[in-house]
Amino acid sequence: MSVIGVLSGDIVASRDITDKRKLRRAMDTGLGRLETTLGAVGMRFRGDAFQLAIPKPQDALIAAVIMRASLIEHSPSRQQMWDARIAVGIGESEMPTLDNFVDADGEAFVRSGQGLDDITSRGHQRLGLFITPPQPDLELLVRFADDIISHWSHNAAEVVRFSLTTDLSQSELARRLERSQPTVNRRLSAARWPLIRDFLDLARLRLEALT
Repeated sequence: MSVIGVLSGDIVASRDITDKRKLRRAMDTGLGRLETTLGAVGMRFRGDAFQLAIPKPQDALIAAVIMRASLIEHSPSRQQMWDARIAVGIGESEMPTLDNFVDADGEAFVRSGQGLDDITSRGHQRLGLFITPPQPDLELLVRFADDIISHWSHNAAEVVRFSLTTDLSQSELARRLERSQPTVNRRLSAARWPLIRDFLDLARLRLEALT
């Protein structure tokens, strides 16, 4: 049995979303991106919840940020921004296949599932890390990152998502989005991308050392 990361998530205020079909497409797009970039295995449940297993636990927080960025990116308007609460659990579990995912179990799944209940009860929190032994300093940084992500616009989320899932330079990204490079740079600055990038780099190193 190996150490893996598990993400358990649900959509914030899903009852208020009228276009459920578009929401499901956005969720499936995010899940597909994580499968392609990080080798994740997972699925959507009940239309507004999802769970994924990440084979490299050090990539679990990166996966959570990509999923949230993908949802925010596909939000229908500034008045209705889509986002998710995501609990990241790290622990020993067998890496499931898609065929046996519904029967998956182990420490990582338990911690992630219980963690989602925990952050849901807090109301305001949308990202949490659950690992044994607890890492208070890393968990504090997660809360800071969570606050930044919760204020992303559609445009900010889009450029961050591209930055995490592609190797495009800023000039290449500008051409891809048909925008000027200064515009892309402003959007990255608005997303506090340098801070998020440094946080994810530090978290990856810490989780790799712990597991």
